[in-house]
Amino acid sequence: MMFLIRDRGIKSYRSWCVVSFFVIHFFAGTDAHAQPDRMLDTLTKNVKVEQRLDNQIDLNLQFTDDKGELVRLGEFFGKEKPVVLNLVYYGCPMLCGQILNGTVKGLKETDLEIGEDYDVVSISFDHTETVDVAAKKKRTFVRLFHHDKAEESWQFLTSDSASVARLAEQVGFTYFRDDETGQYAHSATIMILTPEGKISRYLFGIEYNPQDLQLGLVEASDNKIGSLADQVLLLCFQYNPTTGKYGFAITTTLKIAGSLTLLILVGFIVRSIMKDKRDNKADTIGIEGRGLVDN
Repeated sequence: MMFLIRDRGIKSYRSWCVVSFFVIHFFAGTDAHAQPDRMLDTLTKNVKVEQRLDNQIDLNLQFTDDKGELVRLGEFFGKEKPVVLNLVYYGCPMLCGQILNGTVKGLKETDLEIGEDYDVVSISFDHTETVDVAAKKKRTFVRLFHHDKAEESWQFLTSDSASVARLAEQVGFTYFRDDETGQYAHSATIMILTPEGKISRYLFGIEYNPQDLQLGLVEASDNKIGSLADQVLLLCFQYNPTTGKYGFAITTTLKIAGSLTLLILVGFIVRSIMKDKRDNKADTIGIEGRGLVDN
């Protein structure tokens, strides 16, 4: 069972918050007659994403990779490629697997290539998870990607509680743990970061529109990846932080349409003037020719 929660605030935007069935276990020890609105109130207070666009994450935070080696987060940035970041936990019984599946599916349907145009970093916010768990999860999703560079370009990291809590705070991602079940309630969100480690875009849900992913990655790269067609699309589509999607930019499109109309009009006027000049010149030559014949 899942709950879908959406709350639009003035200072922050909360994602579509998809909370899987284990939330029920969280409330299992509470009063059986607890009101549903109390449950929703608890979830909206503890499970949210506050968008912190353009915020710089700490690239000196340390994590452990799937080989058991200590790495700096900055090792996966600064390569002139944007980075897709998702915070999950590998033992999640439902939601995290759907987020990772949605990430694979959406990215594979773009025109961009992992390792060439972007990298992916997945980090567990469960500090008790081991390297072996991360390595197993990585094998599963790298295999789904069917790409030679997926192995080296998609990181599955673990960490102590301090590092991941610091990163989660920087990206505005909050979650809570039920000590009785050992499971977490959290939102379904992925983030796109610039090559320098600044938050560029948030995409919500468990399925990600390939066009949103592609445009988000192109923008995060400062147009260093993608095609001319992507750059043209970015003139007509703009990111909506409320929905985490790209929508038709009416104002920009009207400006472009107006400019094109003006160019067409100017071209028509110039063409008409040139035609009139040619016609007048032809008439003049014709009159002069008839005058010579009369003489």
